[in-house]
Amino acid sequence: MADSFSFEFVSPERRVMAGEVIQVVVPGWEGEFAVMPGHAPVLSTMRPGMLSIIREEGGEAERYFVRGGFADVTPTSLTVLAQHAIAESELDRDALAQAIKDAEEDVSDAGDEATVARCQETLDHLKEIERSL
Repeated sequence: MADSFSFEFVSPERRVMAGEVIQVVVPGWEGEFAVMPGHAPVLSTMRPGMLSIIREEGGEAERYFVRGGFADVTPTSLTVLAQHAIAESELDRDALAQAIKDAEEDVSDAGDEATVARCQETLDHLKEIERSL
């Protein structure tokens, strides 16, 4: 496939996807970023959010909810190690509501300001996903 790169997407439960793609939008901790062939090397943590994958020119994006993890980018490949991954089509509103409830509890249980800020940011991202559905 011309102008593509190797992509491997795994979670602790399974290998979600592997193959050639033309673009992946990653929910990086400091903001979303698009990976395309020839991208500069980057190692990024991921925040909870939607990972969008385009396999071919003109193709529709396949979207997956990821709850954290890492993205390792090289000019010829991208490896995503997600803490949790589920296809948008399989996303259960009840499960998302539970994740939001858990995140709210994390905010209230956090002891120091840095932990509160990190937990609040996770909660905000989860609520953003809920709004996008």
